[in-house]
Amino acid sequence: MHKRTKALAISAQTKRIVYDRDGGLCIFCGRPGDPVAHVVRRSRGGLGVPENIVTACAACHREFDEGIRSAEMMQTAIAYMENLYPGWSRENVTYKKGF
Repeated sequence: MHKRTKALAISAQTKRIVYDRDGGLCIFCGRPGDPVAHVVRRSRGGLGVPENIVTACAACHREFDEGIRSAEMMQTAIAYMENLYPGWSRENVTYKKGF
Protein backbone atom coordinates (compact mmCIF):
# COMPACT_ATOMS: atom_id res chain seq x y z
CA MET A 1 0.00 0.00 0.00
CA HIS A 2 1.30 3.45 -0.92
CA LYS A 3 2.34 5.62 2.05
CA ARG A 4 -0.25 8.33 1.24
CA THR A 5 -3.05 5.78 0.77
CA LYS A 6 -2.24 4.23 4.14
CA ALA A 7 -2.16 7.63 5.87
CA LEU A 8 -5.60 8.58 4.52
CA ALA A 9 -7.28 5.26 5.37
CA ILE A 10 -9.29 4.94 8.57
CA SER A 11 -7.94 2.08 10.69
CA ALA A 12 -10.16 -0.13 12.83
CA GLN A 13 -8.54 1.43 15.92
CA THR A 14 -9.37 4.95 14.74
CA LYS A 15 -12.95 3.89 14.00
CA ARG A 16 -13.30 2.54 17.57
CA ILE A 17 -11.86 5.73 19.08
CA VAL A 18 -14.15 7.98 17.02
CA TYR A 19 -17.22 5.79 17.56
CA ASP A 20 -16.67 5.92 21.33
CA ARG A 21 -15.90 9.65 21.27
CA ASP A 22 -19.08 10.44 19.32
CA GLY A 23 -21.24 7.93 21.20
CA GLY A 24 -21.98 6.11 17.93
CA LEU A 25 -24.24 8.97 16.85
CA CYS A 26 -24.14 11.16 13.77
CA ILE A 27 -22.73 14.55 14.72
CA PHE A 28 -25.15 16.22 12.29
CA CYS A 29 -28.53 14.68 13.14
CA GLY A 30 -28.03 12.46 16.19
CA ARG A 31 -29.06 9.19 14.53
CA PRO A 32 -26.85 6.09 14.77
CA GLY A 33 -23.93 6.31 12.39
CA ASP A 34 -20.49 5.08 11.47
CA PRO A 35 -17.14 6.80 12.08
CA VAL A 36 -16.21 7.14 8.41
CA ALA A 37 -16.53 10.81 7.40
CA HIS A 38 -13.31 12.77 6.80
CA VAL A 39 -13.59 16.46 7.71
CA VAL A 40 -10.70 17.28 5.38
CA ARG A 41 -11.61 15.03 2.48
CA ARG A 42 -9.38 12.16 1.43
CA SER A 43 -9.18 13.70 -2.04
CA ARG A 44 -7.56 16.73 -0.41
CA GLY A 45 -5.15 14.68 1.67
CA GLY A 46 -7.26 14.37 4.82
CA LEU A 47 -5.64 11.93 7.22
CA GLY A 48 -7.48 8.95 8.70
CA VAL A 49 -6.88 10.11 12.28
CA PRO A 50 -9.44 10.74 15.04
CA GLU A 51 -8.88 14.48 14.73
CA ASN A 52 -10.17 14.33 11.15
CA ILE A 53 -12.93 11.70 11.34
CA VAL A 54 -16.50 12.14 12.54
CA THR A 55 -19.41 9.78 12.94
CA ALA A 56 -22.17 10.31 10.37
CA CYS A 57 -25.29 8.39 9.37
CA ALA A 58 -25.43 7.32 5.71
CA ALA A 59 -27.80 10.15 4.70
CA CYS A 60 -25.76 12.88 6.37
CA HIS A 61 -22.48 11.46 5.09
CA ARG A 62 -23.83 11.60 1.54
CA GLU A 63 -25.10 15.16 2.08
CA PHE A 64 -21.79 16.17 3.70
CA ASP A 65 -19.85 14.85 0.71
CA GLU A 66 -21.99 16.09 -2.16
CA GLY A 67 -25.21 17.75 -1.03
CA ILE A 68 -26.47 21.30 -1.14
CA ARG A 69 -25.88 21.62 2.63
CA SER A 70 -22.24 20.50 2.35
CA ALA A 71 -20.73 23.91 3.21
CA GLU A 72 -23.02 24.34 6.23
CA MET A 73 -22.24 20.82 7.42
CA MET A 74 -18.51 21.47 6.97
CA GLN A 75 -18.78 24.41 9.34
CA THR A 76 -20.58 22.17 11.85
CA ALA A 77 -17.87 19.52 11.57
CA ILE A 78 -15.06 22.07 11.93
CA ALA A 79 -16.69 23.65 14.99
CA TYR A 80 -17.15 20.16 16.47
CA MET A 81 -13.46 19.36 15.99
CA GLU A 82 -12.32 22.75 17.29
CA ASN A 83 -14.38 22.15 20.43
CA LEU A 84 -12.88 18.69 20.96
CA TYR A 85 -9.32 19.55 19.95
CA PRO A 86 -8.28 23.11 20.85
CA GLY A 87 -5.95 24.40 18.16
CA TRP A 88 -7.44 22.06 15.54
CA SER A 89 -6.57 23.11 12.00
CA ARG A 90 -6.94 21.71 8.50
CA GLU A 91 -3.18 21.81 8.09
CA ASN A 92 -2.64 19.51 11.07
CA VAL A 93 -4.86 16.78 9.59
CA THR A 94 -3.65 16.99 5.98
CA TYR A 95 -1.08 14.62 4.50
CA LYS A 96 2.28 16.18 3.85
CA LYS A 97 4.60 14.43 1.42
CA GLY A 98 7.76 13.26 3.12
CA PHE A 99 6.26 12.91 6.61
